[in-house]
Amino acid sequence: MFDKLNAVEAQYERLMAEMSDPAVQADTSKFRSHSKALSEMQPLVQSFREYKNVIEQLTATEELMKDPDMRELAQEELKSLQARRDALLADIRILLVPKDPNDAKNVILEIRAGAGGDEAALFAADLFRMYSRHAERQGWRVEVLNVSENGSGGTKEVTAIIEGRGVYSRLKYDSGVHRVQRVPATEAQGRIHTSTATVAVLPEAEEVDVQIDAKDLRIDTFCSSGPGGQSVNTTYSAVRITHIPSGTVVSQQDEKSQVKNRAKAMKVLRSRLYEMEMRKQQDAIAKDRRTQVGTGDRSEKIRTYNFKENRITDHRVGFTMHQLTQALDGDIGELIDAAVTYFTSEKLKEATDADGTDTIH
Repeated sequence: MFDKLNAVEAQYERLMAEMSDPAVQADTSKFRSHSKALSEMQPLVQSFREYKNVIEQLTATEELMKDPDMRELAQEELKSLQARRDALLADIRILLVPKDPNDAKNVILEIRAGAGGDEAALFAADLFRMYSRHAERQGWRVEVLNVSENGSGGTKEVTAIIEGRGVYSRLKYDSGVHRVQRVPATEAQGRIHTSTATVAVLPEAEEVDVQIDAKDLRIDTFCSSGPGGQSVNTTYSAVRITHIPSGTVVSQQDEKSQVKNRAKAMKVLRSRLYEMEMRKQQDAIAKDRRTQVGTGDRSEKIRTYNFKENRITDHRVGFTMHQLTQALDGDIGELIDAAVTYFTSEKLKEATDADGTDTIH
């Protein structure tokens, strides 16, 4: 572990020196890249340097312990320094966990009704309301990009962008199949039905993240359907974009302007393609190592919402809360914390196992 820390510190010092080079200062791209790298390394380097300073103080204090007149004072100082050393080691190990480059990104949220007919569509609508209200509590901004509703007040599918600080870092573990167990309003016998909805949390991809060749796109326009005023079914404002190599199709019709619909569709397409590429890379790196139950694919159930027991259970992390009503009103911070803590802990274990438990002598 400390070989890695020494290498990071050396790289940090090299980049700091290069930042004063006129050639680097004149190169906007390189200067920005260096600044970003330094900003990311700074917390780790600072903690490492403080750790080394504490180790030096510990060595000096241990020498003082040999002096009978200073032993009592040195003993108290030793305890304080040992506690600080252990705390810094814990911080360093956390800082060494590989950062997800997408954590700071906004999110493209896609929710689709699964098995269960109208009840699944109602559950999908409940889930979107839950995430929207949670976003409000966090001060995040939600913009609906596309929504398809059924006649019973449910949602067949909805796509929205959620913008705010660290949105993806908080919601990225919510992708998967969400299951609901409750008695539908139309159930005369009072029997509990099980329905599902899928949630996809995609990091919003910028143009620099995904390069899309225009020749790989087929763009169709058609008349909008549903709410929209006089322009509905009279102008070809709706847009359907097909990415031919991957077969990915995105439709957008919420705006009256074809230009705006095209821009929104491209935003969703870019994020989907980015996630596909990201998943390919992850699969290549961790083909046989999975931190989640099974493969972690969206086809697997991650949570159950049981209305009779007022319970939500996250099956991956073994966490259960009995405030389902409050959760559906957006109070899901505890649920998200449980997933983030669990998966961060798993990554920390992997990093510790890989690096060992060396100490500086």
